[in-house]
Amino acid sequence: MPELPEVEIVKQSLSKKIERKKIKKIIITNRNLRFKIPLKFEELLKNKIIKKVTRFSKYLILNFSDGSFCLIHLGMSGTIHLIKKNNLNNFTNTSFYNSSCLPKKHNHVEIHFEGLKVIYNDPRRFGFFKFIESKEALIERFNHLGPEPFFKNFDLKYLLKYFLNKKKDIKSFLLDQKFVSGIGNIYASEILFLCKINPTIAAMKLSKEDCKNIILFSKKVLNRAIKKGGSSIRDFRDTHGKSGNFQKEFKAYQRENLNCVRSKCTGKIKKIFICNRSTFFCNTCQK
Repeated sequence: MPELPEVEIVKQSLSKKIERKKIKKIIITNRNLRFKIPLKFEELLKNKIIKKVTRFSKYLILNFSDGSFCLIHLGMSGTIHLIKKNNLNNFTNTSFYNSSCLPKKHNHVEIHFEGLKVIYNDPRRFGFFKFIESKEALIERFNHLGPEPFFKNFDLKYLLKYFLNKKKDIKSFLLDQKFVSGIGNIYASEILFLCKINPTIAAMKLSKEDCKNIILFSKKVLNRAIKKGGSSIRDFRDTHGKSGNFQKEFKAYQRENLNCVRSKCTGKIKKIFICNRSTFFCNTCQK
């Protein structure tokens, strides 16, 4: 699943191409995504002008000039493709998941602009599109989610209060979007490695220093991943044929049985499963 850095890369790509453009038409070939796209969806979006493209957590948000919004979630396998009129660019994918070029199958939604169209492809159909009528409705839609690591309220006071008497392991908390929004499996392993925290430890046992490190390295890891263009863990490319490079800097994720990268550590990276997700950690320095 695309995590916060990969969705941020999609947002940046779309911002450059579709902001201030008017939607000419919408073509839907399959309404049966995670939530069925309503029959009136095409009419709701037609002639809307995109004021801005923003992101919250793993959600893309098309901000329309009339104060309404379109929420887009990529699910497990969704990708956004940009197709320019009379442009033979082979690389269409704005993110780094699945095909770098527009696939022939599973293209479910097309958003047409003047000289450009955006295509949503999703083989597993876990993503969704949702029209939101107002700012108040958008805020309410996200009420169940925790703050992003970049938000000011993701601070020591918040963590200490949230973790009080909590026996659940810290890795599960980092994946819990009700606690913090946007961190997924890849970056959770990287954050905990840099914090020298064992992923199985109960949250209630973390010290203040541990919590400070979680806040610090959550920001650092995600910012670094965004700067490096996300993580291409298969053969992923952006619209210029450039792959994300953060995977070259993995300290723990997918490094099972390799030596720990810390110079004075003699440990090895081990792989376990937490909440049915692969978890990587050093068996020596992450105690």
